[in-house]
Order: sequence, then C-alpha cells, then structure tokens
Amino acid sequence: MSDDTLPDRLSVNPESPFYNEALLSRGIGVRFKGVEKTNVEEYCVSEGWVRVAVGKTVDRRGNPLTMKLTGPVEVWLKD
Repeated sequence: MSDDTLPDRLSVNPESPFYNEALLSRGIGVRFKGVEKTNVEEYCVSEGWVRVAVGKTVDRRGNPLTMKLTGPVEVWLKD
C-alpha cells in the first residue's frame, strides 16, 4: 500500500480482520455526509457506511455498542 492509498474498509477493533495499527497510529479522518466524525469504530467506503459508538454504553465483553449509518463516506490521512 502506498502512502496516499487508504483501505476501503478499516476498523479500530484489534480483533477485526480490517484492523491496521500502523495506519491508525498515523491518524485517519472520516467525513460522513459532509460532517467530520470522531467516534467512528469502522467504515467502508465502497458500501457507503460507518459504525459509530453509541454513547459510553458497552456490551458484556467491554466493546462499545455501535450503530450502522449509511451514506457517503470520505476518508483521509490527518498527518
């Protein structure tokens, strides 16, 4: 992967197959429906959805509860 190419799908959960620690440490910006989101847990650009954390609520395994929202997704590197 080159420096300016971002993956189509990325997750912040280390147990996910779409997790990429090196890329997340660089900083990823996500814009959903024209609004920058800071609580995105996972995104998919080609399918047009993001999973956002719902408050501070967690499930019985300690993972945040998420809600899937559909719409246009844009991503970029923050650095």
